[in-house]
Amino acid sequence: MEKLRIVYLGTPDFAVEPLRRLVEKQRVSEDCGYEIVGVVTMPDKMINKRGTQLLMSPVKQYAVAEGLPVLQPESLKDEAFQSELRAWNADLQIVVAFRMLPESVWNMPRLGTFNLHASLLPQYRGAAPINWAIINGDKETGVTTFFLKHEIDTGDVIFRDVVAIDENDNAGTLHDKLMLQGGDTVVRTVEAIVAGNATAVAQSAMYINECDLRPAPKIFRDTCRIDWTKGIDAVYDFVRGMSPYPAAWCELTDESGNDIALKVYDVVKERCSHNKERGTLVSDGKSFMKVAVDGGYISLVTVQLAGKKRMPVADLLNGFSVTGMNIKL
Repeated sequence: MEKLRIVYLGTPDFAVEPLRRLVEKQRVSEDCGYEIVGVVTMPDKMINKRGTQLLMSPVKQYAVAEGLPVLQPESLKDEAFQSELRAWNADLQIVVAFRMLPESVWNMPRLGTFNLHASLLPQYRGAAPINWAIINGDKETGVTTFFLKHEIDTGDVIFRDVVAIDENDNAGTLHDKLMLQGGDTVVRTVEAIVAGNATAVAQSAMYINECDLRPAPKIFRDTCRIDWTKGIDAVYDFVRGMSPYPAAWCELTDESGNDIALKVYDVVKERCSHNKERGTLVSDGKSFMKVAVDGGYISLVTVQLAGKKRMPVADLLNGFSVTGMNIKL
């Protein structure tokens, strides 16, 4: 039987694991039913001011090491790129953590193009599903494979696999869990397509009302600001949902009215009753800093002042006085 020809499109670390799993299965199993014929990824990035040193994407690094052909278009609508892509004669394309494709690209293969999304679609359509699932206090999320169509993240679902969100997970640890599960799910999806028994289900059949759906919009700097007027669980979930990247932040205000930005990476909940106003900063000036919220205190564990390194709070307090400072609400 002739093997399915697959083109893989992706860029960051999250996209390496599914590609690696596909390549390894292809290497050890002659009858796997498919072959990776090429990889598409972002152009190399300049990593110094003189523009003399280039950094390959994680997907390109892996592809080059495995001897896979690579295309790196500046524009996915470029005719020369599309001509090269078409020459690979793919039956199927797989997209993992790439960018929005024009229809002329995703509709090119005879079997279409499927995407791996880091949520249980139709929940958390958008650019930041990992962050928002934690921010919203969810106890589980997952990965979904679905066929691309015009509207972003709305295509028919092939497989969904659940991943638990632990109390201490942050966006970084959950990213890694989903990355590993994503490798399994992509391979399972390809195997089903090869076998001809992949059944795709419309997302509209998976929910009753659009109002029940939670979005996962792109995160900007203002999105990352901590709202200390919220309850202890909401603040805790917000910080870990933004950690380690892009990182939650707040502002300290000194006695002269100057504002000092502080990134917050790790916190601990201290449930208790108190009579302090929300946002009150409490510290011994040596080993701890905590902020009063509804339901107790949020103790800051790992922080970063603008222009400084990320560090434990005790190290920060060793050379930075918070006496007389308050949290800016």
